[in-house]
Amino acid sequence: MNDPIDLKFFFNFRSPYCYIASKTFLPAFEEFNIRLLWRPLGGWSGRSSPERAKVKVPLTRQDVRRITAKMGIPMNPPPITTDPTRAGAVSLLAAEQGLLNKWIVEVMRAEWAEGRDIGEEEVLLEVAGAIGLDAGETRAAWEDADKLKALDDNWAEAQELGLIGVPSVQIGDELFWGSDRLEYIVDHLTALRARRV
Repeated sequence: MNDPIDLKFFFNFRSPYCYIASKTFLPAFEEFNIRLLWRPLGGWSGRSSPERAKVKVPLTRQDVRRITAKMGIPMNPPPITTDPTRAGAVSLLAAEQGLLNKWIVEVMRAEWAEGRDIGEEEVLLEVAGAIGLDAGETRAAWEDADKLKALDDNWAEAQELGLIGVPSVQIGDELFWGSDRLEYIVDHLTALRARRV
């Protein structure tokens, strides 16, 4: 088998389009021999500014409601004040422990299917317990200065690449932005003969 292909995945837990990608990108990635380079973001990184968001939210919610309805998945937006930074920091711990996909799926379910605030400790600890992450390690992760810095560094890297939002993927020199770009990511990986056999 050929060496795995590096795939960088830029993601913000507060983005409804990342919720969609959590249901589509992750299963598709399993079909390919890739090395997933996880790039979580925190706060407003990769998202519209708070001022712009005020204008976009009504349209975005209509758009995402239509997409999720077609997919047959629930859509219940969380409180507008939800901060994704802790979830992003803990995702780095989950990646270290081989639980990244479970963390992504279950956090996004709590936030976007159930409408819960993933900035709240009790919500994240509940998800952590459900997937097998230790509560103490989870708390330590969202307070870890290095993990929080990594979130900022990831956004700096995304901007250097010319990426403007999430979800985004980099494969070599190719950049893909948006939850509706999976078809092109799959086509590119297939052209690279990266499909598992």
